Amino acid sequence: MRKRTARHLAGGLAGLFFALAVWGQAAEQTAPVVCAAEQPVQETGEQSNQDKESVSENEIKYVERSSDRVITDDDRFDADEDLLYYMQSLEVRYHLDEKVMEQLHKVFDSAVYYIANTEMSLTEMWAYVSSVKSSMESAAVEKVSQTTSEFLQVGDNWQTPIVSYGQGVSIVLPIVNFGTEELNDLIVEPVTSTLVTEWPFEPDMTNYLQTEPYIPGCQTKEQAMANRREFTFHFTTRSDVMSGYYPLKFHISYTKAGIRCEEPAELTVYVKTIGKPGSGIIGGNGQEASGSKPRIVVTGFETSPAKVYAGETFTLTIHVQNTANDTAVTNVLFDMQAAQEGEDKTNTYSAFLPTSGSSSVYMEKIAPDTSADIVIEMTAKADLAQKPYVLDVNMKYDAGTVFDLTDKASVSIPILQESRFDTSIPEVVPDSIEVGSQSNVMLSIYNTGKTTLYNVQVKFLADSIAEASAFVGNLQSGNTGNVDVMLTGAAPTMDDGIVKLEISYEDEAGNVTTAEKEITLFVTEPMMDDMMMGDDMMMGDDMMDGEEGGKPKTGLIVGIVVAVIAIAAAGLGVFFKIRKKRRAAAAEAAELAELEKELNE
Repeated sequence: MRKRTARHLAGGLAGLFFALAVWGQAAEQTAPVVCAAEQPVQETGEQSNQDKESVSENEIKYVERSSDRVITDDDRFDADEDLLYYMQSLEVRYHLDEKVMEQLHKVFDSAVYYIANTEMSLTEMWAYVSSVKSSMESAAVEKVSQTTSEFLQVGDNWQTPIVSYGQGVSIVLPIVNFGTEELNDLIVEPVTSTLVTEWPFEPDMTNYLQTEPYIPGCQTKEQAMANRREFTFHFTTRSDVMSGYYPLKFHISYTKAGIRCEEPAELTVYVKTIGKPGSGIIGGNGQEASGSKPRIVVTGFETSPAKVYAGETFTLTIHVQNTANDTAVTNVLFDMQAAQEGEDKTNTYSAFLPTSGSSSVYMEKIAPDTSADIVIEMTAKADLAQKPYVLDVNMKYDAGTVFDLTDKASVSIPILQESRFDTSIPEVVPDSIEVGSQSNVMLSIYNTGKTTLYNVQVKFLADSIAEASAFVGNLQSGNTGNVDVMLTGAAPTMDDGIVKLEISYEDEAGNVTTAEKEITLFVTEPMMDDMMMGDDMMMGDDMMDGEEGGKPKTGLIVGIVVAVIAIAAAGLGVFFKIRKKRRAAAAEAAELAELEKELNE
């Protein structure tokens, strides 16, 4: 009788958890647990226990699983052995790491401890074993993203074939079932392709499908290998095959316990190929691994019109070149993607939109060392700021036996905004002065465009005044600049009194733009000398009159009038100076408020 070893395994109190789940479960029927090539022979009631014990290892051994009798140490050993094998098979099936296996060992140890120290019937023990298996399965499946086949793997006897271009080859695929349950109605089919980068053989058949009635389940790896199934496929290597290792994928469908698999299992093997000189080298992922790779580069671009303003439609021509000296590129697809713009994530859009609705341009072929042009019509969004915007050119193409090569380039398209400004109605006080006198001119300049006006200044030009100017500085979009200038009369006005206001500013590139406005200011000859001469004469006459006839002294009256006028003129000058200071203070306060607002933002 076999010696029991599982009794000595370390267990924990967690075994009590499983005891609560086993009562009342359906008992499993007596079933074979060791596979064999032939079907089992039923035993009669006349066979003795000695006949059962004399069965060789190559024959089927039955394990009794349904009985009301109390379990023995042999029964406990069978249960422990079954759980151990099931745990090991889970490790193979799901490729479990050490952490998950540690958890499974804890479940296993608890179960062994519980079985070793609990009196129960045979039916109850195997029901408990079934619940422990279910717990192990749940713990294993929780750590993997998906299950593959039920222990279907390629046999250890597989050897990677080596084939040359144009050569016939027979691929023998050994399939092993490492599970304990039988799989039926197997269908094995290779995953073929017409692309030389994915499949190294000539697609000379439409159906490579092969079938197999069943693969038995087994307890040990040796038994599983002995019961493997081998499927032979005959292929012809392509004449344009590339050198390297090709993956060969096979899909396997099967039925287990009367239920057809939802998704076929996939097994992958490799074949080493030797291609013609210059055929290229392929890696395991089907891409070119070495050798020269053709490149498509962007050599320049131009727009029509040359200057693109926001909101306008323009034609973009991009110049590209195939830099390879001996390889043409085919099936070239260019996809233009403009930079995303917007103030926040909920308000984003492309800076440029194709007028046709598609941003892709297709070219059938670009010969070696040859240039080509991509032409596409696009519209710039109306609210774009004045600056350069990046347009990505994504390229996808084929070259010889290499497919789906990609490249990327970018061009930067400057977008301009129309600069606009407006002014308030100028205030001219007074609007008529004498030569040598001054008039105060005030106005505001508003930046109504979406671009900054740089170095804004205003010049006052007329023959009747001394040239004057005011520097405003930079005006951001939406800002206001104030002008407050004193104009001095230089000569009497000989025309209709027009004074030109020449308003100039620069853009980001330093280009100067000038606009003109007009005000009306009359300059007259000074009247003081004539009046003084008249006063002197009058005073002389008065004095003479006073001496001769005793008439009133009219010169004194004239002098008083002149003094009053002078005082009024002085008061008006003081008024203008005070008003000018007040306006300067108001402008300064407005600037300080704007600066404080910007700092707070």
